[in-house]
Amino acid sequence: MKHVAELMKQIAWLRVVPAMMLAMSALVPSEASAQVPARFYWRTLEGSNGIPLIVDSITGNANPFDPAQSVVPGSSNVDGTVAIAGYAHNFSLFDRSAQAAILLPMGRVSGDVTVAGKTVSQSANGFGDPMLEFSVNVLGPPAQKNLPDVLRYEPGFSVDLLADLALPIGEYDSSQSLNLGQNRWYGRVGMPVIWQLGAWVPGRRTTLEFLPAVWLFGNNNDFVGQTLKTDPLFQLDAHLTRDFTEHFWGSLDGSWYNGAKQTIDGVEGNKRNDLAFGLTLGYQVNDNLNLTFGYMSTVNDSAPSDLSMDRFMITLVYGWHPLIEGSKRLKSEQ
Repeated sequence: MKHVAELMKQIAWLRVVPAMMLAMSALVPSEASAQVPARFYWRTLEGSNGIPLIVDSITGNANPFDPAQSVVPGSSNVDGTVAIAGYAHNFSLFDRSAQAAILLPMGRVSGDVTVAGKTVSQSANGFGDPMLEFSVNVLGPPAQKNLPDVLRYEPGFSVDLLADLALPIGEYDSSQSLNLGQNRWYGRVGMPVIWQLGAWVPGRRTTLEFLPAVWLFGNNNDFVGQTLKTDPLFQLDAHLTRDFTEHFWGSLDGSWYNGAKQTIDGVEGNKRNDLAFGLTLGYQVNDNLNLTFGYMSTVNDSAPSDLSMDRFMITLVYGWHPLIEGSKRLKSEQ
């Protein structure tokens, strides 16, 4: 029992990692809904679970609930508050680590939007489109099926396969262009990469991480009485992360997005070609709670057709594993 307790103590920092990272991904605005945060694809013990609560504040010139983020020149003063609740579960698949999750966004958005040459004030509130996500490791260490596996784990050079799918059931008003739901199917396929730099010791971990991915969009056949089509969107995220202590870490974040040109009833718009940079700080409050702060802003946003967006995000995640929670109860009863 003493040996097990020591193992539990040593892996405490891993228990909420998958939920914490998942909480900060899909369905928050462009530099978040497309932008995946640092350390999102770190792997942990199979059977672990997480429940995230996220609050995201955004200002810019595009709808933060739409991952295409195509900007209509003249649109401005778009403000949004996004709250996200979800559930994440880690498991093994053919001896590889895998993760599945669902996230439900909700909140409000308002702003001045230009459609067909007219600028109007619009607002919406309620629930957005839920997103399902599945990822599986294809290159790197095998799945962590027990506590010794966790202690031996080092990512080295790891590559995952990733698939996201949004369900078009969020609140949608066809009489306006600014909505929480998007009235169309959309999703993403990608290959997250983790490159471990140096020793894998809590308090000294350093990683370089990349995510190349492509977003695909169905048609919206009732976009203010018109048909909206969107070209694929290419995404490339990069993160340099470093532990400051065993419980406190930071990351320098960068992103580049290209594509997502919109066509409305045959009239073509501009495609995205934007850069953004930011900072992420994470802190483990206790064995089950993680707190994360993040900020990101676009930089090449001087032209009217450029995406211009600032976002600040706070995330609180509760994570657990039945085996570890059971050992804690046994220890408390002694």
